[in-house]
Amino acid sequence: MKKPYLLLLSILFLILMPFSVYAESSSPVDKLNEISDEALQMMKLKRYDDAKRLLDYFSEQYVYATGNERPFTSEELRAVTSTHHEALKAAVSSEMNYTDRVNSLTKFRLVMDAVTSTYQPMWTEMESPILSVFNDAKEAAERGDTEKFHVSYNSFLNLYHVVYPSMKLDISPERMQNVDTQVQYIDQYRPNIISSGQPNEQLEALEADLQSIFEDMTEDEADPSLWWVIISTGSIIILTLSYVGWRKYNGDKRKQKKQES
Repeated sequence: MKKPYLLLLSILFLILMPFSVYAESSSPVDKLNEISDEALQMMKLKRYDDAKRLLDYFSEQYVYATGNERPFTSEELRAVTSTHHEALKAAVSSEMNYTDRVNSLTKFRLVMDAVTSTYQPMWTEMESPILSVFNDAKEAAERGDTEKFHVSYNSFLNLYHVVYPSMKLDISPERMQNVDTQVQYIDQYRPNIISSGQPNEQLEALEADLQSIFEDMTEDEADPSLWWVIISTGSIIILTLSYVGWRKYNGDKRKQKKQES
């Protein structure tokens, strides 16, 4: 009776082994993603020279990664190039404050993740802080609290500008254009937004659109390869246990016949 169980373990090993090997392998583009993360960590630790060296190393590896093929679309290429340039500027700037320097590296990091991720990009994790500060601005506008509105909306804009380049890579141009137009309109006409001292249609509409974007990105975003493992493994287990049950059933029948004879 041990053989069927050994068979089950062997099959599971063969199924899961390719995925573990795949997880350990790293493509040139994945390597770029790792470098961007390391550069961000160095910036957070205020190790600016190390962040600069990693960003320079990124440039070298980028040439290697794109030498024989073109792994990026034109939109991705523009996003990677512009945010990398901004990150380099932040790494060497002595005038830029710490928060802005970290934000520049974070923006670059989120773009690289959006380029390499096939599901649940990192920028979706910004949902809570973005919607939180936006809600603060909305409530301040409803109270007619001008100072609080300006502070909260400026905080929202800072976060929005960090996540905007990576969002553009995953959201349709029409949808992002609509959101960006609303953001700029509210920023430009701030006095009109807070003068009424009551719920504002523009703020309500923008909040709804932002919530919709985050919800759509986080809904049903399980890794397809993980589902394949679950389904395949489940099927093998069912088949193997059925075989074990059939063997046991036949064995019991034979034993019963021997006892009757």
